[in-house]
Amino acid sequence: MIMDTLEMELAATLTGHQNPIFALERGYFTNTFFSGGNDKGVVEWDLETKSFKRILCAVSSSIYALHLIPNTSFLAIALREGKVMIVDVENQKLIASIQVSKKAIFALQSIPTKNELVVVGEDGIASVWCLTDYKKIYEFAISSNTIRTIALSHDQKKIAFGDKNGDIFLFSAEDYHFLLANQKHTMPITSLIFSRSGLELLSGARDAALKISDVATLKEQHGFVPHMFTVYGIYPHPSYPVFATVSRDKSFKIWDEETYALRKTVSRDKFYDSHTLSINTGLWTTSGKYFLTAGDDKLIKVWEMKLS
Repeated sequence: MIMDTLEMELAATLTGHQNPIFALERGYFTNTFFSGGNDKGVVEWDLETKSFKRILCAVSSSIYALHLIPNTSFLAIALREGKVMIVDVENQKLIASIQVSKKAIFALQSIPTKNELVVVGEDGIASVWCLTDYKKIYEFAISSNTIRTIALSHDQKKIAFGDKNGDIFLFSAEDYHFLLANQKHTMPITSLIFSRSGLELLSGARDAALKISDVATLKEQHGFVPHMFTVYGIYPHPSYPVFATVSRDKSFKIWDEETYALRKTVSRDKFYDSHTLSINTGLWTTSGKYFLTAGDDKLIKVWEMKLS
């Protein structure tokens, strides 16, 4: 049981985006991070000065996901037009532009042990790309519905997908054979992660519910309603046994990882200078000192976690 008092203090509000923000990702350089959304570019920010650093690259349609490929300086960018761009952050150079589909790409997940990138989106099909030559290795159908989220197990042996029907699909990440499927939600799944132990899957959806399911069977172990509206993201703290959730209800909350007890609610209703519209995405910095939130109000909020 955690006895510390947990507080989230606003450290900065970053402005500059002209449209809603859908994606945040850690930077390649220390103290940097990326953001993207309905603007025509990926923005890099400096956390040390809490200010704009540069436009990394221009894009031709909305950005739905950003993924820094582990152990590289390469950022993968998922676009509404069905394209994935790979940009070398260090040299600010386009490495590859992959036309994956004619429909929107919503989620990206690399598998470092295999040097592969898994891409999913509106067409319900997963495609697997080699991160050496950026050629397609494999493709498999997951669902007849849109897939909005991917989760990779910590041992990189299982990969899970959540679809528009509220179903979770579990596949082997080693050879992509199908393992299990189960309907967990009554509305589209919008967030999905493996627990720190790797024994559970946590899923959030448009039905405002959060479900904890056993990975071995996909049977529900626990469930509760953390928000009034869609749960857009579930973010485990890098080292402390808590996780954050962000929602369309304009709030984010911090939860105890073991008991699922609520530790903190941050919203304007609680007298924080928080978001005025939907929070679409969140991100813990590598150190765990800051939690970043962004959404429809075009703002990025930098929150410092303080324990006492």
